[in-house]
Amino acid sequence: MTDTISSAANPLAKRVRLLGDRKHRRRAGAFVVEGLQPVWCAVEAGWEIETLIVAPTLLTGPAALRMVEEQEQAGVPVARLSADLFKRLFDRDGPAGLAAIVRSRTGGLSTLEVHPGAVFVALHRIANPGNLGTIIRTVDAVGGAGVILVGDTVDAFSPAAVKASMGSLFAVDVVHTPGTGEFLSWAAERGVAVLATSGAAEDDHWNAGYEPPLAFLLGSEREGLPEDLLAAASRRLRIPMVGTVDSLNIGVAASILLYEARRYRENSAATADRSSLPDGVSGSRSTGKYIRGTM
Repeated sequence: MTDTISSAANPLAKRVRLLGDRKHRRRAGAFVVEGLQPVWCAVEAGWEIETLIVAPTLLTGPAALRMVEEQEQAGVPVARLSADLFKRLFDRDGPAGLAAIVRSRTGGLSTLEVHPGAVFVALHRIANPGNLGTIIRTVDAVGGAGVILVGDTVDAFSPAAVKASMGSLFAVDVVHTPGTGEFLSWAAERGVAVLATSGAAEDDHWNAGYEPPLAFLLGSEREGLPEDLLAAASRRLRIPMVGTVDSLNIGVAASILLYEARRYRENSAATADRSSLPDGVSGSRSTGKYIRGTM
């Protein structure tokens, strides 16, 4: 077992602080993950763990301790920190005592799998990392195919984005493309319909068809989507609002659209199931059995 690190001048402590900076994360090809569930998700998903960081007096759960021991036995470096130093480097309010430095995975549009049921979220020049993490988490929840960052946008490996994703970052493909032209060409070549959001659109989102593969395209929190992108989209949708508000948080808007697409897909599947049954037989999705009609 290694000695417990207690000094903020230790090279590991300095590295953790440096990885809070986007430019340094990019140069180092690594980022910091904090918390039991996110670190566990990174390990389970097979991401390369550069260092596991543990505060032995804070991390008391037997399952987490066993995971750390197994990773250490497998050759993953484990750094043990004093509780005081861990709280200085990470969440001061109720820290879990577990963090990790994880190697980044970067990919482009060509790495995305476009299957017949694929639903993506494309984000143009968004700036809030917490919103990005929330969207990644929702994409994971609905079984989405990936998140596409378009243009100069927030870093998916920023501490706030990683925290807000609650480990979903390690389950969802997140890629970046520098320009809108590359994104639109990729969508056209692979038959991905682009559904752009705009408060000025004529079609309400609940009246739209959501035939996959498709990509919801949302703009920055402040400016929305530029006119050229709206014009190039396959369809433009708006989320109706009443009251005094004229916009929604981008994470909320993405969630509404993703669950509407999920509902559409499940309803389409149920309709297809019923249409394949013999006359006088109906399908019960709740039981998975067929019930003979009595009418």
